[in-house]
Parts: sequence; C-alpha cells; structure tokens
Amino acid sequence: RQQYRLQHQMREELYRKLKARLESLCVNCAGEYYERPDEADVDDDLHPRAIRHIDLWNHNVEFIEQETPWERPAVFIEFVPFKWNAIMPGVEYRAEPLINLHVVTDWVDQESDIGHFRLLDKIHGLLAGMSGKTFMELDIDSSTTNHNHEEIVENIETYTCVGFRRLGQ
Repeated sequence: RQQYRLQHQMREELYRKLKARLESLCVNCAGEYYERPDEADVDDDLHPRAIRHIDLWNHNVEFIEQETPWERPAVFIEFVPFKWNAIMPGVEYRAEPLINLHVVTDWVDQESDIGHFRLLDKIHGLLAGMSGKTFMELDIDSSTTNHNHEEIVENIETYTCVGFRRLGQ
C-alpha cells in the first residue's frame, strides 16, 4: 500500500511537470518553435501552443476513429510499469521508470515537410535534465516512429529518470 502511494506521488508530479513544460512550447506563423516567456500569459493568440492536446496515454491512436477528436499535434504521456527498490526498507525507495511520450501529428507529404522531427527535438530540449521533488535527471532513452496509421504519424519518445521517495517527507 505504501509502495502504491509513493509511486502515485512521483507519477503525479512527473505528469504535472511534463504537461506544464509541453504547454510552454509555442510556434510562430513561420513555423519556428520557441518557449513562452515565463511572464507571458497563457494566451494562444499571442503565443500559440505548438502542442494542441496533452493527456494520459490510453491507446488513443489505436481507437482514433472511435474517440472524440483531439487537436494535433498531441502528446500522450504513458508510464511504463516499473519496480521500486528499497534503499532503506520501509523508509526510502528508488526506481528508474520509463515514460513514453506518444507524439501524434498529422500525416503530411514527407518530401515537403518532416517538421514533426523538429518538434521532437524541441520537446527534448524542454525536458532534458528536468527534475522535481520526487524525481531527477529526466533524459531520453529511445525513439521510435510508428508508421501503422493512415492519417497520422506517431513518434514514441521514451524518457527515463531516477524516481525517489522518502517516507515522512
């Protein structure tokens, strides 16, 4: 039971921080990516978000025709099952979770525009090295492109970090 609570806290913090960082990525009318200034209001007219939809992963692209449509580019955050290791049993735990970011974009003529790869690089620039109270050293682990869809491209960027929790904190 304690292990579930610890895992839940780390995942919640990771999700909130990932979502906030991803929401800060903007794109101008020339297609250039930039990070919204900290002091700027979250205003899609002044600073159009590059990622239009962010949510937890629930096999979203597998049932795309059956779901309520979501704007693209979209990022779905998936927490791969992981195991906590007791550093001090009952007191301190560590894990090295994997987090898949399913980055979904519209399929376009690949000879004229492969901008979705630039988006992946910008996302990595925002997330590399991110840390919080319950995790540190977020960094990329692997990448794959899923070509099994007709109208979309799904790139899966896998990140890892060191998760930790000390009871009583």
